[in-house]
Amino acid sequence: MPKRKNRPDRISRKDWVAVDSPALTREQLAALKPMAETLPALAEASVRRKRGQRGPQKKPRKVAVTLRVAESAIVAYKAGGRGYQTRMAAVLEKHAH
Repeated sequence: MPKRKNRPDRISRKDWVAVDSPALTREQLAALKPMAETLPALAEASVRRKRGQRGPQKKPRKVAVTLRVAESAIVAYKAGGRGYQTRMAAVLEKHAH
């Protein structure tokens, strides 16, 4: 695995070395506060989702189900072209109300 660079490409090596960042003292470290305490809105926005986890949705979320349906019904819907699952869902929705 290649070694990860510590600096962005747009910053020259000379500029990177010229930065003087002294280590924090124990007193400075003790005085630090959690980001969620000092900038709660930013902290909330920066929370990362886990892989595979969905973010906020614009439309109501759909649920995947397994349903045993007569083959003739599936063939008839598929004969109508693309979007057969959406058409089937619309019929189920209509009859559910």
